[in-house]
Amino acid sequence: MKKIAKILLSAAVMSSMALGMTGCNSEKKDETTKAAGGETTTTEASKSEEADKTEGDTEASSEEGAKTNDGELIKVGIINNDPNESGYRTANDKDMRETFTKENGYDASFAYSLKNDEQIAAAQQFIQDGVDYLLISAAGTAGWDTVLQDAQDAGIKVILFDRTIDADESLYEASIVSDMAKEGETAVDWLSSQNLSEYKIIHIQGVMGSSAQIGRSGALDSKVAAEANWTIVSQQTAEWNAETAQQIVQAVIDSGEKFNVIYAENDDMAKGAVQALDKANISHGVGKDVIVIGFDCNKWALEELLKGNWNYDGQCNPFQASYIDDIIKNGAKQKVVIMEEKGFDAATITQDDVDKYGIGN
Repeated sequence: MKKIAKILLSAAVMSSMALGMTGCNSEKKDETTKAAGGETTTTEASKSEEADKTEGDTEASSEEGAKTNDGELIKVGIINNDPNESGYRTANDKDMRETFTKENGYDASFAYSLKNDEQIAAAQQFIQDGVDYLLISAAGTAGWDTVLQDAQDAGIKVILFDRTIDADESLYEASIVSDMAKEGETAVDWLSSQNLSEYKIIHIQGVMGSSAQIGRSGALDSKVAAEANWTIVSQQTAEWNAETAQQIVQAVIDSGEKFNVIYAENDDMAKGAVQALDKANISHGVGKDVIVIGFDCNKWALEELLKGNWNYDGQCNPFQASYIDDIIKNGAKQKVVIMEEKGFDAATITQDDVDKYGIGN
């Protein structure tokens, strides 16, 4: 393996990265890691000192996986969204941090942002730092071709996790992601099965341009375009934020516009929407005035389904780290791994479902 230089992220990148910030839960492949709160540093480089290496270091054979000839740590740069964005992202970040440790053979550095340009800048810095692997959960799907080509030219392998990007598959080693379009289709199919005489929908979107937003919005947009009795009353982004979602719904309530569906692209935004409904004494949930749909399957959200306060929650699996670890150490067995996910209906959810699939405490 090539010589590894120990360089911290530049101050410019650190200042531009957002402090620790879509939208997905099934059982983790490795049951030892549970969903809980994660750290929220903007960037962090490993502080262990490296012994001097000879210039003759070479990559290990495929049979040896990602281990180096002299046993040095595998250097990874991990680019993610803000861990404070949602319960899903907190669980995802915690999963990555608990997997990519010195004890497990890694020297990991982390960078966070919800902005594509800042993530790309961090990726370029990691390339300059001489990482062995670049792990990316992209804020947006576009604009990654150049940095992925730079990584490939430098002999750095790229693994995508959580979210897809618009780039040629030859530019990355593997992709371990959720099928966001299917998540949206499953939710919209469930909503259609409720057989309402008319659908008047407040659509609260996630960060625009993210694969989670594109997939979950696309399914609803297609259905509304195809059905005469489906109408979007309001469609705005709350960027995964509960308070902004509450403001969006409150504005619709204040306008006097009638609605009977909240379609929020993550649980936090659904929670914010419900707060506005409660403030206006508008009933919601099973058999009530407004249907509430969320995504991610936070445990507290599934408990709202169990109580009948919400109607549907779409699952998104945050536990990709064990798959990535296996790929790094044993090689990619397939180019794309789609996480197993499903949706939950308040009419059929059980306490066992809440305990088994709920993210967080």
